[in-house]
Amino acid sequence: MSVIFNASKKHILSITTCATILAAATLLTGQANAQTTDSVMLTHPEYTASGYLPYQEPDKNVKYTKAPAGYKPFYISHYGRHGSRYHYSADDYKFIYETLSKADSAKALSMTGKYIMAASKLLMEKAANRAGDLTPLGAKQHEGIARRMAKNFPEVFADRPGDKGKKVTAHVDAYASTSGRCILSMSAFLSELRAQKPKVEIHQETGKSLMAFINTFNFDITKDYGNIPEFKAENDKVWQNVSTKNFETTLFSDSAYVAANIDIGNLYSKMFEVINSIQGMEENPDLTVLERLFTKEEKLNRWKAQNVWWYSVLGTCPLTGNDGLNTAKPVLKHIIDKAQEVVEKITAGTQTEAAATLRFGHDTAILPLAGLMQLSIANAQVTDMTKLHEQWTDFKIIPMAANLQMILYKDSRGTKPGAALAKPVLVKFLYNEREVTAPIPCGLDNAEPQTAQKVKKEKCPAAPYYRWEDIRDFYTKIAQ
Repeated sequence: MSVIFNASKKHILSITTCATILAAATLLTGQANAQTTDSVMLTHPEYTASGYLPYQEPDKNVKYTKAPAGYKPFYISHYGRHGSRYHYSADDYKFIYETLSKADSAKALSMTGKYIMAASKLLMEKAANRAGDLTPLGAKQHEGIARRMAKNFPEVFADRPGDKGKKVTAHVDAYASTSGRCILSMSAFLSELRAQKPKVEIHQETGKSLMAFINTFNFDITKDYGNIPEFKAENDKVWQNVSTKNFETTLFSDSAYVAANIDIGNLYSKMFEVINSIQGMEENPDLTVLERLFTKEEKLNRWKAQNVWWYSVLGTCPLTGNDGLNTAKPVLKHIIDKAQEVVEKITAGTQTEAAATLRFGHDTAILPLAGLMQLSIANAQVTDMTKLHEQWTDFKIIPMAANLQMILYKDSRGTKPGAALAKPVLVKFLYNEREVTAPIPCGLDNAEPQTAQKVKKEKCPAAPYYRWEDIRDFYTKIAQ
């Protein structure tokens, strides 16, 4: 979802070339919680793409904390945003070209404007009839995530022992939003998972009934955020640095024509967003001129305002309340309930075929979910919006194909078949395939001192691992 607004202003972003984006992957790797400075953003202007940033695959620099001795993964609960897509509005492609074409007929375009007009015509012809569709890159992103999931957690998808020595085949349930790009993202993911683990049984489903937990966000509940006095004052500070002057003089040679015929703010907004979408498409040298329309400084200033907008409506912003976060309660409840069903069987010694529950949806679900769960990547509490980007950045939380993986582990050493587990189930969170933490208190913290002292070391492991019962209790209260 990319309908972006703030009072009468629309918030849009800009990008650089796909090649630059790939070069920046190393900087993002393993730095989910690192401070984002102006210097970093100017060095890597592709980050200003916000939710249009293509997924940054983890590389060898990503490190994973070893599980406690004897523990092996047995179940994964997942939520993933769809992969890269074409811009959602065919009308926007047409509006941009037609606006520039009319200005050209009136001899009001600059030479640069003529090049931009030609490129916008090519873009319209290529992408307008695919508006909102998943791009080939978007499919590849999910294939890669599935491939690494199978490689990193082979135990989850392996056959498991059943009654009388029979094998139980691992089973995966997958659910997708009714949006075509989400359905195709699920298809790409499952196709690769089947290629890696051909024995796994897979059930996939989509439908209106699933939207009750896949995505329940409605912009109407947050449309007045921009009018909250405390937030508006802070937001205005960020917008002071956003200007359309250079944009106008770059495109047009006749300011009188612009004043009489063009809503420059509206054109600026639409061009920003459409240009953002190019990075998720196939590379095309003829479109490069569009990606160079805005300077690095303009991109940075515009992105800061966009970052504030996402934070205000779906983030943990102290100035605007938590209505946006609350929309993620249904999916959080679904995550906890499904995992609890599996854990109850496992801890009782009953074998279960459930290996993973996969969900494919939207940025407007995974962004508030990350904040509601208080994950370290999305839990910053900031009141000075001019410094928000240093602690909270949208492109790290909702790039295309953003995903949350909750990995459950068990220790079956010394446990006879059919017997209950002797040790607690543990949980680890991966966000965009990087470890993140959460403020999960250990239930033993409130136990009698002597009791806690004896068992706490064993049953309250160090983050990023947590006991399942603590995860369940913590999030069950939040999801109510």
